[in-house]
Amino acid sequence: MTSGTFLDRILPQTRKDLEDRKQRVPFSGLEAWLEKAPKVQDFKVALTNSEVKLISEIKKASPSKGQFVEKLDVAALARLYAKNGAAAISVLTDTPFFQGSLEDMSVARTVASMWKLPVLRKDFIVDPYQILESRVWGADAILLIVAVLGEKELVEYINLARQLGMEPLVETHTEEEIHVALGSGADVIGINNRDLSTFKTDLKTTMVLANEIPKGKIIVSESGISTAQHVSKLKDIGVNAVLVGEALITAVDSSEKVRELSGQSGRLRIQGLDESQDKEG
Repeated sequence: MTSGTFLDRILPQTRKDLEDRKQRVPFSGLEAWLEKAPKVQDFKVALTNSEVKLISEIKKASPSKGQFVEKLDVAALARLYAKNGAAAISVLTDTPFFQGSLEDMSVARTVASMWKLPVLRKDFIVDPYQILESRVWGADAILLIVAVLGEKELVEYINLARQLGMEPLVETHTEEEIHVALGSGADVIGINNRDLSTFKTDLKTTMVLANEIPKGKIIVSESGISTAQHVSKLKDIGVNAVLVGEALITAVDSSEKVRELSGQSGRLRIQGLDESQDKEG
């Protein structure tokens, strides 16, 4: 890893915060709470369809751009996502750099459950403790980033997540990382258009790499997606889902942007039931 990158700043803090949580609640304590975790919603099934599915992200800030909105109401945003066509909800739970929390994910999970939508925990997972922690707090899926894990760890973490009922979204950014993900048994493979070393974004990343992933796998394009045209282009190359946060949160009309990117313009979903809406009304 190149010295001085964003990951160089983020990962040491992630490990420090993790040790603090382990001191407060040991692994055995998490195991005791596991039976009280909410029933898992199937992440893979939610992304399996002929249409490109939208994973809408709750994201308060980023290391490169700072805070997106002054005060973000997590429950209200999760409800907006669910009502307007999201197939799943992603929640940033990193606090120092993204201003998220496990509490945010729990709030979003409570709302998402009314629409039977799965919730993805998006964080920098570097330890089995975080995987168990994710399930206890209500995650249905977790993000595993090839760039921050060794191949042995990746296999171990994928298997542990599945043992707990969660399907991991395994994130890649290069051809080599895609082959590592495939070799590790990943079924849901993310292609991040953002380089985590520099945080620069280029949608061409997915365009170039998608054909490296064989049929039968679920392809998720992440970052830099903001229009229906982007989604259409990604569909043409076999992408199954898109993960979008910033474009939804900063949109003039977030509800309409969710409908646009999910292909649901003119429709409103009410706790799992779609109702046609007159856009003039």
